[in-house]
Amino acid sequence: MVDELSERVRAVKKHLDAVRQEVARVYIGHAHTIDHMLVALLARGHVLLEGVPGVAKTTLAKAFAEALGVPVKRIQFTPDLLPADITGTYVLSPRDGTFHFRRGPVFANVVLADEINRAPPKTQAALLEAMQEQQVTVEGDLFELPPPFIVVATQNPIDLEGTYPLPEAQIDRFLIHLDVGYPKRADEIAMLRAHHVEPATARAVLDTAAVLEMQQLVRSVHVDDDLYEFAVGIAEETRKDVRVLLGASPRATLGLVQAAKAASVLHGRSFVTPDDLQGFAVPVLAHRLVLKDEVDGDAGVREDVVRTALSRVSYRKAVRPA
Repeated sequence: MVDELSERVRAVKKHLDAVRQEVARVYIGHAHTIDHMLVALLARGHVLLEGVPGVAKTTLAKAFAEALGVPVKRIQFTPDLLPADITGTYVLSPRDGTFHFRRGPVFANVVLADEINRAPPKTQAALLEAMQEQQVTVEGDLFELPPPFIVVATQNPIDLEGTYPLPEAQIDRFLIHLDVGYPKRADEIAMLRAHHVEPATARAVLDTAAVLEMQQLVRSVHVDDDLYEFAVGIAEETRKDVRVLLGASPRATLGLVQAAKAASVLHGRSFVTPDDLQGFAVPVLAHRLVLKDEVDGDAGVREDVVRTALSRVSYRKAVRPA
Protein backbone atom coordinates (compact mmCIF):
# COMPACT_ATOMS: atom_id res chain seq x y z
CA MET A 1 0.00 0.00 0.00
CA VAL A 2 2.82 2.38 0.89
CA ASP A 3 4.65 1.59 -2.36
CA GLU A 4 1.46 2.18 -4.34
CA LEU A 5 0.97 5.56 -2.69
CA SER A 6 4.58 6.51 -3.37
CA GLU A 7 4.17 5.61 -7.04
CA ARG A 8 1.04 7.73 -7.30
CA VAL A 9 2.79 10.66 -5.64
CA ARG A 10 5.71 10.42 -8.05
CA ALA A 11 3.31 10.38 -11.00
CA VAL A 12 1.50 13.45 -9.67
CA LYS A 13 4.82 15.24 -9.20
CA LYS A 14 5.52 14.88 -12.93
CA HIS A 15 2.21 16.57 -13.72
CA LEU A 16 2.90 19.34 -11.22
CA ASP A 17 6.34 19.90 -12.74
CA ALA A 18 4.64 20.30 -16.11
CA VAL A 19 2.29 22.94 -14.69
CA ARG A 20 5.22 24.75 -13.11
CA GLN A 21 7.13 24.83 -16.39
CA GLU A 22 4.10 26.02 -18.33
CA VAL A 23 3.38 28.89 -15.93
CA ALA A 24 7.08 29.84 -15.92
CA ARG A 25 6.88 30.35 -19.69
CA VAL A 26 4.45 33.20 -19.11
CA TYR A 27 5.33 34.49 -15.64
CA ILE A 28 8.96 35.57 -15.29
CA GLY A 29 9.59 35.92 -11.59
CA HIS A 30 10.32 34.07 -8.38
CA ALA A 31 9.94 30.31 -8.83
CA HIS A 32 8.78 29.75 -5.25
CA THR A 33 5.67 31.83 -5.99
CA ILE A 34 4.40 29.22 -8.46
CA ASP A 35 5.17 26.42 -6.00
CA HIS A 36 3.18 28.15 -3.27
CA MET A 37 0.18 28.47 -5.57
CA LEU A 38 0.41 24.79 -6.45
CA VAL A 39 0.48 23.93 -2.75
CA ALA A 40 -2.66 26.01 -2.17
CA LEU A 41 -4.39 24.21 -5.02
CA LEU A 42 -3.48 20.76 -3.71
CA ALA A 43 -4.53 21.73 -0.18
CA ARG A 44 -7.90 23.09 -1.39
CA GLY A 45 -6.99 26.57 -0.20
CA HIS A 46 -7.07 30.11 -1.54
CA VAL A 47 -4.23 32.53 -2.34
CA LEU A 48 -3.82 36.25 -1.67
CA LEU A 49 -1.19 37.90 -3.88
CA GLU A 50 0.01 41.24 -2.56
CA GLY A 51 2.40 43.59 -4.32
CA VAL A 52 2.83 46.98 -5.95
CA PRO A 53 1.36 47.56 -9.44
CA GLY A 54 3.31 46.19 -12.35
CA VAL A 55 4.86 43.05 -10.81
CA ALA A 56 2.67 40.69 -12.88
CA LYS A 57 0.28 39.51 -10.15
CA THR A 58 -2.63 39.19 -12.58
CA THR A 59 -0.41 37.65 -15.26
CA LEU A 60 0.69 35.00 -12.78
CA ALA A 61 -2.87 34.22 -11.70
CA LYS A 62 -4.16 33.95 -15.29
CA ALA A 63 -1.27 31.75 -16.43
CA PHE A 64 -1.78 29.48 -13.43
CA ALA A 65 -5.48 29.04 -14.19
CA GLU A 66 -4.85 28.42 -17.90
CA ALA A 67 -2.24 25.74 -17.18
CA LEU A 68 -4.72 23.85 -14.98
CA GLY A 69 -7.16 23.54 -17.87
CA VAL A 70 -10.21 24.36 -15.74
CA PRO A 71 -12.94 27.01 -16.17
CA VAL A 72 -11.76 30.40 -14.91
CA LYS A 73 -13.55 33.71 -14.33
CA ARG A 74 -12.06 37.09 -13.50
CA ILE A 75 -13.75 39.68 -11.30
CA GLN A 76 -12.42 43.24 -11.34
CA PHE A 77 -13.27 44.60 -7.91
CA THR A 78 -14.41 48.24 -7.90
CA PRO A 79 -16.09 50.49 -5.31
CA ASP A 80 -19.47 50.13 -7.05
CA LEU A 81 -19.36 46.32 -7.30
CA LEU A 82 -22.40 44.68 -5.69
CA PRO A 83 -22.61 41.23 -4.03
CA ALA A 84 -25.02 40.08 -6.76
CA ASP A 85 -22.35 40.91 -9.35
CA ILE A 86 -20.28 38.10 -7.81
CA THR A 87 -22.78 35.46 -6.73
CA GLY A 88 -25.47 36.03 -9.33
CA THR A 89 -29.12 36.99 -9.01
CA TYR A 90 -32.65 36.09 -10.03
CA VAL A 91 -33.84 37.76 -13.23
CA LEU A 92 -37.31 37.95 -14.74
CA SER A 93 -37.86 36.07 -17.96
CA PRO A 94 -40.08 38.16 -20.26
CA ARG A 95 -41.15 35.05 -22.17
CA ASP A 96 -42.95 33.23 -19.37
CA GLY A 97 -42.97 35.82 -16.57
CA THR A 98 -40.97 33.66 -14.15
CA PHE A 99 -37.70 34.28 -12.36
CA HIS A 100 -34.65 32.18 -13.03
CA PHE A 101 -31.20 32.27 -11.47
CA ARG A 102 -28.40 33.80 -13.49
CA ARG A 103 -25.09 32.55 -12.14
CA GLY A 104 -22.34 35.02 -11.33
CA PRO A 105 -18.63 34.69 -12.07
CA VAL A 106 -18.02 32.90 -8.75
CA PHE A 107 -19.34 29.73 -10.44
CA ALA A 108 -15.95 28.70 -11.82
CA ASN A 109 -13.12 26.44 -10.73
CA VAL A 110 -10.63 29.31 -10.49
CA VAL A 111 -11.85 32.80 -9.59
CA LEU A 112 -9.43 35.69 -10.10
CA ALA A 113 -10.42 38.46 -7.70
CA ASP A 114 -8.43 41.41 -9.02
CA GLU A 115 -7.76 44.23 -6.54
CA ILE A 116 -10.08 42.68 -3.99
CA ASN A 117 -9.54 45.52 -1.50
CA ARG A 118 -11.18 48.06 -3.83
CA ALA A 119 -14.68 46.71 -3.18
CA PRO A 120 -16.67 47.67 -0.05
CA PRO A 121 -16.89 45.17 2.84
CA LYS A 122 -20.39 44.02 1.93
CA THR A 123 -19.19 42.91 -1.49
CA GLN A 124 -16.02 41.37 -0.10
CA ALA A 125 -18.19 39.36 2.28
CA ALA A 126 -20.01 37.83 -0.69
CA LEU A 127 -16.93 35.65 -1.16
CA LEU A 128 -16.79 34.48 2.46
CA GLU A 129 -19.36 31.71 2.18
CA ALA A 130 -17.95 30.62 -1.17
CA MET A 131 -14.38 30.42 0.13
CA GLN A 132 -15.27 28.53 3.30
CA GLU A 133 -18.24 26.35 2.35
CA GLN A 134 -17.88 26.18 -1.46
CA GLN A 135 -21.45 27.37 -1.82
CA VAL A 136 -23.45 30.59 -2.10
CA THR A 137 -26.84 31.56 -0.78
CA VAL A 138 -29.05 33.85 -2.90
CA GLU A 139 -32.52 34.85 -1.74
CA GLY A 140 -32.49 31.96 0.70
CA ASP A 141 -31.63 29.37 -1.98
CA LEU A 142 -28.41 27.37 -1.72
CA PHE A 143 -26.19 26.80 -4.74
CA GLU A 144 -23.11 24.62 -4.63
CA LEU A 145 -19.95 25.68 -6.45
CA PRO A 146 -18.19 23.27 -8.81
CA PRO A 147 -15.12 21.49 -7.42
CA PRO A 148 -12.26 22.19 -7.46
CA PHE A 149 -12.71 25.77 -6.30
CA ILE A 150 -9.89 28.22 -5.62
CA VAL A 151 -9.87 32.00 -5.26
CA VAL A 152 -6.72 33.80 -6.34
CA ALA A 153 -7.01 37.40 -5.14
CA THR A 154 -4.69 40.34 -5.68
CA GLN A 155 -4.33 43.57 -3.77
CA ASN A 156 -2.08 46.61 -3.79
CA PRO A 157 -0.63 47.46 -0.33
CA ILE A 158 0.60 50.93 -1.33
CA ASP A 159 -2.33 52.74 -2.93
CA LEU A 160 -4.76 53.00 -0.02
CA GLU A 161 -7.04 55.71 -1.46
CA GLY A 162 -10.44 54.25 -2.29
CA THR A 163 -9.67 50.86 -0.78
CA TYR A 164 -11.25 48.85 2.02
CA PRO A 165 -8.92 46.69 4.16
CA LEU A 166 -9.96 43.05 4.23
CA PRO A 167 -11.55 42.05 7.57
CA GLU A 168 -9.76 39.45 9.68
CA ALA A 169 -12.51 36.90 9.02
CA GLN A 170 -11.87 37.05 5.28
CA ILE A 171 -8.08 37.15 5.53
CA ASP A 172 -8.31 33.98 7.62
CA ARG A 173 -9.96 32.20 4.67
CA PHE A 174 -6.84 32.61 2.55
CA LEU A 175 -4.60 29.63 3.09
CA ILE A 176 -1.50 31.35 1.72
CA HIS A 177 -0.44 34.97 1.53
CA LEU A 178 2.32 35.81 -0.95
CA ASP A 179 4.26 39.04 -1.22
CA VAL A 180 5.01 39.41 -4.93
CA GLY A 181 8.05 41.67 -4.92
CA TYR A 182 10.20 43.06 -7.70
CA PRO A 183 11.82 40.46 -9.95
CA LYS A 184 15.51 39.69 -9.87
CA ARG A 185 17.74 41.61 -12.28
CA ALA A 186 18.16 38.63 -14.61
CA ASP A 187 14.41 37.96 -14.61
CA GLU A 188 13.60 41.56 -15.46
CA ILE A 189 16.07 41.51 -18.35
CA ALA A 190 14.49 38.29 -19.62
CA MET A 191 11.09 39.95 -19.37
CA LEU A 192 12.29 42.89 -21.49
CA ARG A 193 13.58 40.50 -24.15
CA ALA A 194 10.26 38.66 -24.26
CA HIS A 195 8.19 41.86 -24.32
CA HIS A 196 8.96 42.64 -27.97
CA VAL A 197 7.79 39.29 -29.32
CA GLU A 198 4.32 37.76 -29.29
CA PRO A 199 3.32 37.25 -25.63
CA ALA A 200 3.37 33.64 -24.50
CA THR A 201 0.20 31.97 -23.27
CA ALA A 202 0.00 29.00 -20.94
CA ARG A 203 -1.24 25.73 -22.41
CA ALA A 204 -3.54 23.46 -20.42
CA VAL A 205 -1.61 20.48 -19.07
CA LEU A 206 -4.29 19.26 -16.63
CA ASP A 207 -8.05 19.08 -16.46
CA THR A 208 -10.74 19.14 -13.78
CA ALA A 209 -10.63 15.40 -13.13
CA ALA A 210 -6.84 15.42 -12.76
CA VAL A 211 -6.93 18.29 -10.27
CA LEU A 212 -9.59 16.57 -8.16
CA GLU A 213 -7.56 13.35 -8.16
CA MET A 214 -4.48 15.24 -6.97
CA GLN A 215 -6.39 16.91 -4.17
CA GLN A 216 -7.75 13.56 -3.05
CA LEU A 217 -4.25 12.07 -3.05
CA VAL A 218 -3.03 14.75 -0.64
CA ARG A 219 -5.47 13.44 1.96
CA SER A 220 -3.57 10.13 1.98
CA VAL A 221 -0.19 11.69 2.82
CA HIS A 222 1.15 10.42 6.15
CA VAL A 223 1.69 12.84 9.02
CA ASP A 224 3.46 11.56 12.13
CA ASP A 225 1.86 12.38 15.48
CA ASP A 226 4.99 14.25 16.52
CA LEU A 227 4.50 16.61 13.58
CA TYR A 228 0.98 17.40 14.75
CA GLU A 229 2.49 18.37 18.11
CA PHE A 230 5.13 20.41 16.31
CA ALA A 231 2.48 22.35 14.33
CA VAL A 232 0.44 23.09 17.45
CA GLY A 233 3.59 24.20 19.27
CA ILE A 234 4.33 26.76 16.54
CA ALA A 235 0.78 28.14 16.72
CA GLU A 236 0.89 28.33 20.52
CA GLU A 237 4.10 30.34 20.41
CA THR A 238 2.48 32.96 18.18
CA ARG A 239 -0.27 33.36 20.78
CA LYS A 240 2.28 34.00 23.54
CA ASP A 241 4.19 36.73 21.68
CA VAL A 242 3.88 40.11 23.40
CA ARG A 243 3.40 41.86 20.05
CA VAL A 244 0.32 39.81 19.18
CA LEU A 245 -3.29 40.49 20.13
CA LEU A 246 -4.68 37.36 18.48
CA GLY A 247 -2.36 34.54 17.51
CA ALA A 248 -2.77 31.72 15.02
CA SER A 249 -6.17 30.05 15.31
CA PRO A 250 -6.87 26.30 15.15
CA ARG A 251 -7.98 26.90 11.54
CA ALA A 252 -4.52 28.30 10.86
CA THR A 253 -2.89 25.22 12.40
CA LEU A 254 -5.07 22.98 10.25
CA GLY A 255 -4.09 25.02 7.20
CA LEU A 256 -0.41 24.65 8.06
CA VAL A 257 -0.68 20.85 8.17
CA GLN A 258 -2.66 20.79 4.92
CA ALA A 259 -0.06 22.97 3.21
CA ALA A 260 2.73 20.72 4.51
CA LYS A 261 0.98 17.64 3.11
CA ALA A 262 0.61 19.34 -0.26
CA ALA A 263 4.26 20.42 -0.18
CA SER A 264 5.35 16.84 0.38
CA VAL A 265 3.47 15.76 -2.77
CA LEU A 266 5.02 18.66 -4.68
CA HIS A 267 8.41 17.26 -3.72
CA GLY A 268 7.46 13.70 -4.61
CA ARG A 269 7.05 12.34 -1.07
CA SER A 270 4.14 10.48 0.52
CA PHE A 271 4.98 11.69 4.03
CA VAL A 272 5.40 15.07 5.75
CA THR A 273 8.73 16.23 7.18
CA PRO A 274 9.49 18.99 9.72
CA ASP A 275 10.92 21.06 6.85
CA ASP A 276 7.52 21.03 5.12
CA LEU A 277 5.91 22.61 8.19
CA GLN A 278 8.72 25.09 8.73
CA GLY A 279 8.80 26.09 5.07
CA PHE A 280 5.13 27.10 5.01
CA ALA A 281 4.76 28.54 8.51
CA VAL A 282 5.25 32.15 7.38
CA PRO A 283 3.00 32.19 4.26
CA VAL A 284 0.23 30.28 6.09
CA LEU A 285 0.31 31.84 9.58
CA ALA A 286 1.71 35.37 9.35
CA HIS A 287 -1.17 37.11 7.57
CA ARG A 288 -3.68 35.72 10.09
CA LEU A 289 -2.09 37.32 13.14
CA VAL A 290 -3.72 40.37 14.70
CA LEU A 291 -1.05 42.68 16.13
CA LYS A 292 -1.30 45.17 18.94
CA ASP A 293 -1.81 48.79 17.91
CA GLU A 294 1.70 49.93 18.78
CA VAL A 295 3.30 47.58 16.23
CA ASP A 296 0.49 47.11 13.73
CA GLY A 297 1.97 49.53 11.23
CA ASP A 298 5.49 48.10 11.31
CA ALA A 299 6.37 46.15 8.18
CA GLY A 300 7.50 42.60 8.65
CA VAL A 301 6.33 42.19 12.26
CA ARG A 302 3.95 39.34 11.47
CA GLU A 303 6.64 37.40 9.63
CA ASP A 304 9.07 38.05 12.49
CA VAL A 305 6.56 36.71 15.02
CA VAL A 306 6.28 33.43 13.11
CA ARG A 307 10.06 33.14 12.67
CA THR A 308 10.49 33.75 16.38
CA ALA A 309 7.97 30.99 17.09
CA LEU A 310 9.91 28.64 14.83
CA SER A 311 13.13 29.40 16.69
CA ARG A 312 11.48 28.59 20.03
CA VAL A 313 9.89 25.29 19.02
CA SER A 314 12.15 22.40 18.17
CA TYR A 315 11.03 19.15 16.59
CA ARG A 316 11.90 16.05 18.52
CA LYS A 317 10.94 12.56 17.48
CA ALA A 318 9.25 11.07 20.52
CA VAL A 319 10.40 7.68 21.77
CA ARG A 320 7.33 5.67 22.66
CA PRO A 321 7.25 2.30 24.39
CA ALA A 322 6.74 -0.68 22.11
